[in-house]
Parts: sequence; structure tokens; C-alpha cells
Amino acid sequence: MEIDLQKVERYRDEIRLMTLKELHHLGFGHYGGSLSIVEVLAVLYGEVMKVDPIEPLWEDRDYFILSKGHGGPGLYAALALKGYFPLDRLYTLNQNGTTLPSHPDRHLTPGVDMTTGSLGQGISAAVGVALSHKLSAKDNFTYCIVGDGELNEGECWEAFQFAAHHKLNHLFVFVDDNKKQLDGPTKDIIDPLDLEEKFNAFGFYTMKVDGRSLKQIYEAIEKGKEQSNKPVAIILDTIKAQGVPYLEVKADNHHIRPSKADEEAILAVIKELENKLGKVVS
Repeated sequence: MEIDLQKVERYRDEIRLMTLKELHHLGFGHYGGSLSIVEVLAVLYGEVMKVDPIEPLWEDRDYFILSKGHGGPGLYAALALKGYFPLDRLYTLNQNGTTLPSHPDRHLTPGVDMTTGSLGQGISAAVGVALSHKLSAKDNFTYCIVGDGELNEGECWEAFQFAAHHKLNHLFVFVDDNKKQLDGPTKDIIDPLDLEEKFNAFGFYTMKVDGRSLKQIYEAIEKGKEQSNKPVAIILDTIKAQGVPYLEVKADNHHIRPSKADEEAILAVIKELENKLGKVVS
């Protein structure tokens, strides 16, 4: 089965547009880590995952857990565009009374399978979900995105070791290898070394792909599904603030309170995406 590239490209552009619009409306936020997961979100929700926005708690659905919870704005955009809740709700991001807090909360937001934000804990929960499905002889897949900076947490590697031991082949871990974290480049904080080698050593079936390529991401997932006794790790070679060149080159693009120049650049990209899509996505 091949990816419907034209459909997923449009969905990608819509997710990126709405992520920018919700953060711009709020006035600040996690631009970098939200934008670098847009492509994988587009592939998962646009082509791969078995989900039903009308019935978010459907027992036979595939589960998605955003362990790097600060990427919530990107996830919210994907969910709204998929039909889990109205698009205009995105403009309540992180405001009093919102159902879209800064980090995902499963008690508040339709389509969110696990509350995340404390780094390292989301992947542990994802492993538990995958194990429960295996013990119940269910075919649900569990997909989890972790950040490269998040992998500083020892809890992640305990979870990976546990997943491999239990042969959780319906667990997919995506590493958003955007090479930056809150305090700077990952190589300067704690050098991750070769993530592909590390995941292989921990018992995963591991692939590294261009995190901007929808086709490569999709094909890696399809190949990973052929595994019968190993969990799957897909290392996404991404760029912090991916898809917005002005923000990509900013040193401090993890969390941004935009300057006037930043605002102008962000608004220009919003306009460009709206023109490309041929309509204004509300």
C-alpha cells in the first residue's frame, strides 16, 4: 500500500498553518518542538492510524502518546483538522478554562490518550499501553513521539529495555531528533551519540529517516509493521521549528516570545501557507 502523498502533503501544510496560527494568537509558546513533529503527525493521523474522531475512546483504535508534551500545539492542530473538535477551539490554547492546556491532558482534550509533560513519563505509559494490548491479544498499535533532549531521562531507557524484553512489536517510538533542547544543542548538553546504534543495542528494530519526508516516514512505518518480535524505533532527522526557515535558524527557538521581526516573519509564513492551500483555514 502506498501513501496518498497529495492528501498527506495538504494535511501537513494545514497542521503547520494551524500550529502557527494558534501560537501566534496566544503570543508565545513552544514553536520549535511543535513544528518539528508536523510531518510525522500528518503521516500518522492522515494515513496510518486506525482512529475515529466521532468515538475517541473506541477500544479498537490505535493509541498515540506525545511523550514530549511541549509539542502539544502541533498535536492539537492535527486533532482539530481530523475532526476531534472545532478548529476555532485552537485559539483558546493555554488560556483560562481551555480544553487545550499547554501540555496534553487526556481528561480535557478529545483524542488525547495520555496526559504528558513530565519528560520521560509518556514513553513509560506508552510501553504499558502496548503491553496491555499484547496481554489482551489485541491488534492495536501504540505510537509514541519522544524528544531527543527527553532521552537525557534514564526512565526512557528503562522503558525501552522493558519493551524489547516483552517483544512489543506493536509499539512504535519516533525520536524527534531536532538536535536542540531547552538549554541548547543536544550534543553540548548530553551528547546522544549514535541513536540508531543505541536503539539497536536496546533490542529495537531501528531505522533513521529524513523527518521532512512524508514518504520515508510512511515507508518506515510499513516496514516496521513486518516485525514479529521487536518494538520499532524510527529516528526522525528533523530541524527545530521545521518548515519555517526564519525560525529554524534562531538559536533560541525552543520557546519563543516573538519580537516584532519574528511576528512579521511568522505572519508571512501564515499568509504563504494560506495562499498555497487556496483558502483561509479558520
